[in-house]
Amino acid sequence: MGLLDSALSMLSSTNQNDGGKAALMQAVVSMLGDKQPGGVGLQSLISAFHQAGLADIVQSWVSSGQNMPISAAQIQQALGGGQLQQLADAAGISHEGAASHLADFLPGIIDHLTPHGQVPEAGNINPAAVLQQFSSLFGK
Repeated sequence: MGLLDSALSMLSSTNQNDGGKAALMQAVVSMLGDKQPGGVGLQSLISAFHQAGLADIVQSWVSSGQNMPISAAQIQQALGGGQLQQLADAAGISHEGAASHLADFLPGIIDHLTPHGQVPEAGNINPAAVLQQFSSLFGK
């Protein structure tokens, strides 16, 4: 079993009362680590926030300063119905629940993936490392 499989197994075995956070985290990390042409990836996600007028917020996550908070409504604004619904479906939670959970942990994920204020190139994200780093959110 590879490191990613171990991390996914660890998250899937967490408390089932986490409201879908673990499954949503898996879906987000999978999306960000997408190496396929046309995949979402981190750069595309950041661009979606810029296009939604939330550049200052997302840039605070990328930079080395303090992360600005984001609301569930702003997450919905940036990701639109389709992408957010895909994540919600993958996690088995509501659209609103996904937006709320993403508002809680997406700033930390993006901050972790951009430690020196630089967005890594597509395909250079290690999903297993990200899942392991954030597994503490789920009581493991």
